[in-house]
Amino acid sequence: MSIMVLGKDGQVGWQLQRALAPLGEVVACGRAQCDLTDADRIRSLVAEVQPSVIVNASAYTAVDKAESDADTAYAVNARAPGILAEAALACGALLVHYSTDYVFDGSKQGAYVESDATAPQGVYGQSKLAGEEAIVALAGKSLIFRTSWVFGEHGGNFVKTILRLARERDSLGVVADQVGSPTPAALIADVTAAALVRLDLGRQMAAGENRLYHLAAANPVSWHAFACRIVETARAMGEELRVDAAAIRAIGTVDYPTPARRPANSRLDCSLLEAELGLHMPDWQPYLERMLSCCLS
Repeated sequence: MSIMVLGKDGQVGWQLQRALAPLGEVVACGRAQCDLTDADRIRSLVAEVQPSVIVNASAYTAVDKAESDADTAYAVNARAPGILAEAALACGALLVHYSTDYVFDGSKQGAYVESDATAPQGVYGQSKLAGEEAIVALAGKSLIFRTSWVFGEHGGNFVKTILRLARERDSLGVVADQVGSPTPAALIADVTAAALVRLDLGRQMAAGENRLYHLAAANPVSWHAFACRIVETARAMGEELRVDAAAIRAIGTVDYPTPARRPANSRLDCSLLEAELGLHMPDWQPYLERMLSCCLS
């Protein structure tokens, strides 16, 4: 029984290697082993490994850069998932894939459910939605998780950026009118493993069954509130920072223009995931504390 993980060096891919190890042999691949812009390499690698499950944790996530690099974003986020779905169907594997809150425009008042209309505002979200559609179009077994605001010990993320800026500057301004759920990479990996156990590595799914779930931690906050919590927690652990939470100014999206538009509301309703897989989405704050205790030790 083999599980092929793509994107092993990313935040989620790094955690997946730990979480999936008890379920079978994990064949973890990074860009050096499989460049997702190379369709022939994707096909040959899957044919060589013959996995029971393919977990695609690789993605083009440079949201602003994607606006001027659409070809690469679409190659990785849209075309590659379709090729993986085709290869998975050929060898009878379950494909697990990760998508994003950016498939929505953020105009809804409440949390988004899986059946809500999609309306991505930029290239990143458009390419990720195209990836979802490419997978479903192949009619193989697939499990797609939409997640948001990922953070963890491995790789770059908002938490590490705030800590760096808090060491360098005397004050910070952070957007307060965008709300979402910071979601630990470790939680995403653990939920993936739990889902695979409950679905018996896809054997409990019907031929051609495509499942879509929202996967995000509980307790949505603004980027500003998240930044304040990061600084408060790090200071409580003894980290020397020039900025304290009171010096972090709440600013509007209009005050921090970026090439790509971001959803004002990124809240994801995880009720379907919790009901169908018997899981409970925990608060992100204990994960933040564990991450900081590891990174700051």
